Amino acid sequence: MTPNDVLEANAEAELKAYEAQIRAELGLEEEDINHFEKPVEHTFLRQSRETTTVLFGGLTMAHDLLIKRAVAGLGYKVDPLEVPDNDALTLGKEFGNRGQCNPTYYTVGNLVKYLQNLRDNDGMSIPEIKEKYVFLTAGACGPCRFGMYEAEYRKALRDAGFEGFRVLLFEQSKGISQAAGDSEGDEGGIDFNKDFFMAIIAAVMIGDLINDLGYQLRPYEKNAGETNRVIAEAKQVLGDAMEAGEKFEPVLKELRKKFDAVPCDFTRVKPRVKITGEFWAMTTEGDGNYHMGSWLESEGAQVQVEPVSTWIDYLLYTAKHDLKNAWGVPDKDGNKFSHLKAMKTYALTSALKVYFRGRYDKYRKLLGMKAFALPDQKKIHKLAQQYYNIDLRGGEGHMEVGKNIYCVLEKKAHMVISVKPFGCMPSTQSDGVQSKVVNDYPECIFIPIETSGDGEVNIKSRVQMKLYEAKVRCREEFARVLDGYGFTVEQFREYVDKNPELSKALVSLPHEEVGVAANLLHMVAKKMKVHYSKKADKLMTVQECESLAREAAKAEGATCVAEEEVGCSTGTCGDSLPGEKKERTPEETVKAATGEGCGDSCGCDD
Repeated sequence: MTPNDVLEANAEAELKAYEAQIRAELGLEEEDINHFEKPVEHTFLRQSRETTTVLFGGLTMAHDLLIKRAVAGLGYKVDPLEVPDNDALTLGKEFGNRGQCNPTYYTVGNLVKYLQNLRDNDGMSIPEIKEKYVFLTAGACGPCRFGMYEAEYRKALRDAGFEGFRVLLFEQSKGISQAAGDSEGDEGGIDFNKDFFMAIIAAVMIGDLINDLGYQLRPYEKNAGETNRVIAEAKQVLGDAMEAGEKFEPVLKELRKKFDAVPCDFTRVKPRVKITGEFWAMTTEGDGNYHMGSWLESEGAQVQVEPVSTWIDYLLYTAKHDLKNAWGVPDKDGNKFSHLKAMKTYALTSALKVYFRGRYDKYRKLLGMKAFALPDQKKIHKLAQQYYNIDLRGGEGHMEVGKNIYCVLEKKAHMVISVKPFGCMPSTQSDGVQSKVVNDYPECIFIPIETSGDGEVNIKSRVQMKLYEAKVRCREEFARVLDGYGFTVEQFREYVDKNPELSKALVSLPHEEVGVAANLLHMVAKKMKVHYSKKADKLMTVQECESLAREAAKAEGATCVAEEEVGCSTGTCGDSLPGEKKERTPEETVKAATGEGCGDSCGCDD
């Protein structure tokens, strides 16, 4: 023992003696500390696969259904949970720890709700439920409560009377073998082989594309509900092919014809709104994000939701980035990383990334190329690097910042909404950075919202304020292009009506503006051989956009929130934006913008 060891031992003894003295003086008795230990659960083995149902969930309804059918074709019994609702939130708060983010409460409560239904309505005993069901979920570590999900599930299940229910964890940082549920991976109930992996990836990609087509077509369909009818049919026939183990490429070709047959009116002037943010909050389609996608559509917007495939592409990109940074750096045990092994791993990751994007584009092509391509991760990284370090992980990392800039520079959206749970640290970090982004890109219309399961009216009121600005920006864009070609709206629509191919759902439009109607106008002008003669020097400023939005709303007879609720007599209370009573037509927008009156629909004296 060295002198330093002796000194440390003496110091430790003195410290413990002093602690004992203080405890005695304060009358504190010695406490028995019972550390938490992971409960011992009945393992999920291969021989019980045919009698055990694997529960999962957390994505969109299209994803969950297609994953269920694809995995069922491999011999598994699987069942996705329903989209979490506020009843699930209540159960999650009842049985979960305090201070969790609402995705935790929603997903934990949703599992408890499902099991309670099996017990109370289906008449199953708790031992039978624990024997016949398991739950598979993802896990991770890092600066996020996502790493605590497993403990939350177990705590809630125990308090709800389902102690010992099996929770299988797939840890992103440790690989797919962690979800086998026992120490003998070759006998695990879930065999993560190539077929399983490919089935999941295909289901995720096709779910992304079907959702994308739905959001692009619904705002413009001439017959309400027809797009959803085709989507329901698509999920059914694709699920049949996946479960039967058949090739679904021919099915995609047939579905392309069905989608293309949906008659659409792309002359409608609608703002494009991008939804990004925390993964679960922006992906779920229920109460967890106030039904944001469907609500925005009802408010007259075209919604663009981020595909799950973008997240997978992001993970592959950051994996390549980390491999390059770790080149030649010893591991935690001091062993040098083999350069040959590093090169092989990097090459394999690069090949997987190319294959993944290529497969996604193949499915896009089979469905008519209408769905958006995956964003360029390298470009997003480059755009975000001066604002957000790529090595800061958690949530979507630098992607939230990069995608906002990407939408502005690449003309992808008029407005970006960042949705995240209340108190989500990674998204809150990027929101702080977004203030700098908005300052540097003043044409950006960006709004962050936090979801907590309540406050829906306030959140939607805030979104409406920004959405009105996006509508004005969209109409100004259309009016500028219309004026540049010297068309009238009547001439534009008359030409579209005479050319039915322009009303087909999968018509390929140029990408020169953000809005669909403005891009269609460019196509019509090209067909009519009309030259663009009046190009704008710059876009409207944020102040001009807000001013025109308020003037237009006031002219259309709307009153501010404060006037309605607290009796304001001036109609100019604070910064509250009046709600929109009636959509303006493009002609009326042009008149208002040029000072010729606000049109016929507003109800004012002009």
